[in-house]
Amino acid sequence: MEAFTLHKGLVAPMDRENVDTDAIIPKQFLKSIKRTGFGPNLFDEWRYLDHGEPGQDPATRKPNPDFVLNQPRYQGASILIARANFGCGSSREHAPWALQQYGFRALIAPSFADIFFNNTFKNGVLPIVLPESQVARLFDEVAAFPGYQLTVDLQRQVVIKPDGQELPFDVQPFRKYCLLNGFDDIGLTLRHADKIKAFEAERIATKPWLNHQLPR
Repeated sequence: MEAFTLHKGLVAPMDRENVDTDAIIPKQFLKSIKRTGFGPNLFDEWRYLDHGEPGQDPATRKPNPDFVLNQPRYQGASILIARANFGCGSSREHAPWALQQYGFRALIAPSFADIFFNNTFKNGVLPIVLPESQVARLFDEVAAFPGYQLTVDLQRQVVIKPDGQELPFDVQPFRKYCLLNGFDDIGLTLRHADKIKAFEAERIATKPWLNHQLPR
């Protein structure tokens, strides 16, 4: 997983409350057995005018010119600001996969759905909870200033605005540790690879019958 330390990026606004995970990545795309390739289908039903199915070439689709992520000023955005209860609905982990694979590194909202909130951390995306008044001000500033960028400093736990104002945010220490070091659940386990190998070697040496393989 890519580590998150300091990130500066263009901001895109998702000016809707209660954006659920089926809107983030519609159910038909959950058929894939892979963990990659979801970025082109992020917000698929809002992003395109035609119905999407897995395996379609995005170049053959009909983009919705009114959707925020299709507007030229937000191309390349890597920070998404949203309204309350972002990521509600089903617990599909494909939602943070799609956001991360589109290019988003951080999400800012007054609140997130609990399971989605947990899943974002495990996939290298930082969800930041700020007071509703601060988020509303960010929406106003993004609308007023094309090319609006924010800097997210995870080590210091602040969002830095273009004028230098810092907006502090909370993050649980263990989640912060994992993001700063790029550790997902597998990465956390692999920190102990030497101990695991030593345990397996000792187990086979003392209990060789456990290594017995049944004939095929």
